[in-house]
Amino acid sequence: MAPLDPPAPIPGRVAILGATGFIGRWVAEAVNRRGDQSLLLGRDVGALVAAYAGTGAADGGRRFAAVDARDPETLRPQLDDFAPSLILNLAGYGVDRGERDDETASLVNATLPRWLAEWAAESGARLVHVGSALEYGTATGDLCEDTVPAPTTLYGRTKLAGTDAVAEVGERAGARVMTARLFTVYGLGEHAGRLLPSIIEARQDGRSLPLTEGLQRRDFAYVEDVADGLLRLADAPTRAGEVVNLATGVLTTVREFAQIAAEVLGVASSQLQFGAVPVRAEEMAHEPVSIARLLALTGWRPEPSLASGLARVRERLAERPTR
Repeated sequence: MAPLDPPAPIPGRVAILGATGFIGRWVAEAVNRRGDQSLLLGRDVGALVAAYAGTGAADGGRRFAAVDARDPETLRPQLDDFAPSLILNLAGYGVDRGERDDETASLVNATLPRWLAEWAAESGARLVHVGSALEYGTATGDLCEDTVPAPTTLYGRTKLAGTDAVAEVGERAGARVMTARLFTVYGLGEHAGRLLPSIIEARQDGRSLPLTEGLQRRDFAYVEDVADGLLRLADAPTRAGEVVNLATGVLTTVREFAQIAAEVLGVASSQLQFGAVPVRAEEMAHEPVSIARLLALTGWRPEPSLASGLARVRERLAERPTR
């Protein structure tokens, strides 16, 4: 007997991996606002439920499931049952400084994206895999998607392997899969110890904040804009396996970001102690980011004004001070 064709994906069903993460939570909110049903996937159901308490999770439009990103086959029954039309993969390993296991990085950042791309090819679903600026590494010149990557970190190397895997499956199978390569995303919910959470903490306790000189330049994008961009790319006519930079196209030094954030959030400039700590060896510095492909596909880019994005952070702080 010939095998049955896989069920057609049901429109309006979105599966989100890494749903308890910083960007994942904002993506889930954006999906919820669109009125789509969602399957939120993470390592622990209890953590998922707690993360979304009071955010509409009880309205029947959201389901939660625990999966092990190191073992993609644990996803199969969940995805087969939910039959998503769109998968957003925000699962990753290596952002936190304590995440340095080579095998886990390879499984989560490279093996999982390949498995998801294969599942999408079989089911007809759309996959938007989230990549990282660290894939470019020490590459020089304007960073366009065709720039030859030169990653230097475990995270960058394994994320690049995942991007390459998605591209290979897409090109081979003609699958509706692509990678959105993110740069420096900021907003409420970032990991403790990063720049913005540290500034917010200084705002609350009035203490001095030791910083580097802050001369390294970054492309900063506000997290709600990034969530919007991921959904725009999900609807865009990208080629099978295509990579798209999701960024503002504007570079700002870390020092300028800190100064603007302090002004918008009400932190005294005297609290910012520039030059008090050295720049970490793995910190990335890069040239301008090309967003020509993003503009061509969507006619849109994230808001480049830091003052505007940080004002939204201030508003969100007032609305949900414990987020």
